[in-house]
Amino acid sequence: MLSIERLRRWRPLTSIGSRRWLRRIAFWGGAVAVGLLAVGFARLSDLAGALQQLIYVHYRWAMLVLTPAVAAGAVWLAGRYFPGSGGSGIPQVIAAIELDDPASVKRLLPIRAAYGKLLITTLGLAGGLSIGREGPTVQIAATMMAAIGRWLRLPDWAEQRALIVAGGAAGIAAAFNTPLAGVVFAIEELSRSFETRTSGMVLTSVILAGITSLAVVGNYSYFGTNSADLGFGAGWLCVLITGVAGGFAGGCFSQLLILASRGVVAGKLAARPVLTALAFGIAIALLGEACQGATFGTGYAIARDVLGGGAHLPWYYFPAKFIVTVLSYLSGIPGGVFAPSLSVGAALGDLLTHLVPGAPPGTVVLLGMAAYFTGVVQAPITSIVIVMEMTNNQQLAMPLMATSLIAQLTSRTVCRHALYAALAERFKQES
Repeated sequence: MLSIERLRRWRPLTSIGSRRWLRRIAFWGGAVAVGLLAVGFARLSDLAGALQQLIYVHYRWAMLVLTPAVAAGAVWLAGRYFPGSGGSGIPQVIAAIELDDPASVKRLLPIRAAYGKLLITTLGLAGGLSIGREGPTVQIAATMMAAIGRWLRLPDWAEQRALIVAGGAAGIAAAFNTPLAGVVFAIEELSRSFETRTSGMVLTSVILAGITSLAVVGNYSYFGTNSADLGFGAGWLCVLITGVAGGFAGGCFSQLLILASRGVVAGKLAARPVLTALAFGIAIALLGEACQGATFGTGYAIARDVLGGGAHLPWYYFPAKFIVTVLSYLSGIPGGVFAPSLSVGAALGDLLTHLVPGAPPGTVVLLGMAAYFTGVVQAPITSIVIVMEMTNNQQLAMPLMATSLIAQLTSRTVCRHALYAALAERFKQES
């Protein structure tokens, strides 16, 4: 028989084991919740985009009023009720990971901001602003995981940091249905390293979030299945052309956002945020009307059609979409740049097809998408994996690698700092 003394000695061990299992169950539940939330956010975003298109078709001129009103109202809501919800969300997550003060992290990733991010990003898409839901999904997911870490009272800050990284990775995986991209994004963009303790959490959260997304919406590719290929020969000239053009354009986009976040420009934009958003909203609405509504929203449908070879875009779509995405971000409304950047990149690739007649048009479009996206985020591996998983295309692995490398080198000649890391510095200083 067990003595009372032995039971007393085992009780602490049993307690420790119970706490470990509680942490694991809470973490697994959080990852599943991230998957469900990402799917729900995607559905809301699609409905908001469909509503905007419906309004434009039946009440075309209403967008000239709706877009500025939504931009101004969204910025007012964010500042008044949901502080910390502005912008993409990824810079806030990077800043939170790099800080060592739990109180500062809580200020950067408050629960209320996550609610606001979901609500106001959806509102912005209904208003036709050129924003995406992927960056906000990263912030919301990381905030959820950070809240779980606080609830569990994890004594080690490294474990709490790992939870935030895992949440961000799961957010990307579930948002795009790209599990491998979620892991790569965590390594290359969020943590900039792959610690042993972090790796298990990242992989587990990505798997659970991905399985949850798969169970709800099924196995799908974000942009459908693309079978574009590129044989050896003169067609490889498109790798150089798209890499340089996409890297340069993406670098210019990032440099504009970084410059606008600093110094005098940032002060003027922040002095009257609602008025600034209203003015930018008017410009976005006018450009949207001039482009027959094509520049409104994420641009996802347009990129999908161009990739599928079902459409060719007018020459002005690329610069117009570029401009409205810059204006949408600078307006201060919560929203990301992932989806709009992929659309801009597809438009750039479509433009460049005329310069490389020896390459299949679909291939040039796909390479243009990867090149521009790499130029914006300066994370070539993430760009390659995301584009490959979103199009279910592995035939272009080598051309994508070469294009992304050229794009990164070109982007750095224009913009010395990676976009999200540079924007994160401001949040670190404010915290």
